[in-house]
Amino acid sequence: MAIYIEKILDVYTIDAVNAVLQQDNIFVDGKISSGKTAKKVKNNLQANPENAEVKGAVKVIEQALLSHPDFINAALPVKLAKLMFNRYEQNMCYGPHIDEPFIHGVRTDLSFTLFLSEPESYDGGELVIQRQDGDESIKLAKGALYLYPSNTIHHVTPVTKGTRLALVGWVQSQVRREDQREILYNLVSALHQLPQTEDNAPARLQLLQAQSHLKRLWYEGENSF
Repeated sequence: MAIYIEKILDVYTIDAVNAVLQQDNIFVDGKISSGKTAKKVKNNLQANPENAEVKGAVKVIEQALLSHPDFINAALPVKLAKLMFNRYEQNMCYGPHIDEPFIHGVRTDLSFTLFLSEPESYDGGELVIQRQDGDESIKLAKGALYLYPSNTIHHVTPVTKGTRLALVGWVQSQVRREDQREILYNLVSALHQLPQTEDNAPARLQLLQAQSHLKRLWYEGENSF
């Protein structure tokens, strides 16, 4: 299951984060964080994770993610493996690859891209997800996030004009299997669409019972946001 989430960050937070990312001296070659396979196809810049301002911006976004109900319900996070700002300038791209199964000792069940540039401010730079029924090209509004399984083959097309800023990250989920996460997400969505009225009370109770039962079957560990 892959989903779009709009407005993970408010406009003031996005502007504050982007102000940090305007500093050229905080960026280094993106290859330093890549695995052996990805290193061969990666051509971008990443913000130095040891920079104090970068650390502060990462912390702000981490808190926003772990308090956003749509992100919580879709990802069911145990922990975030890593958050990283990247920048693509003209002719930069990231060829087809699969994300590492473990990052810093954390299993990566889900990957995400949080777009930080307005889509009209740069040409190219689409995140392309390879699917059996055809590729999906994603280029979202500033502040929107795309969440997808980490075992997906994907790439970023060359930027031909402007600069593409984004944050990428990885999640270890309380539920390993994609199909199980989708069922739980659909149950939450159904509950949200069913008003809490007296007539709906029996149906809501049955949905809650199914949700609780499946959580007991599928959840790993005790962490729950």
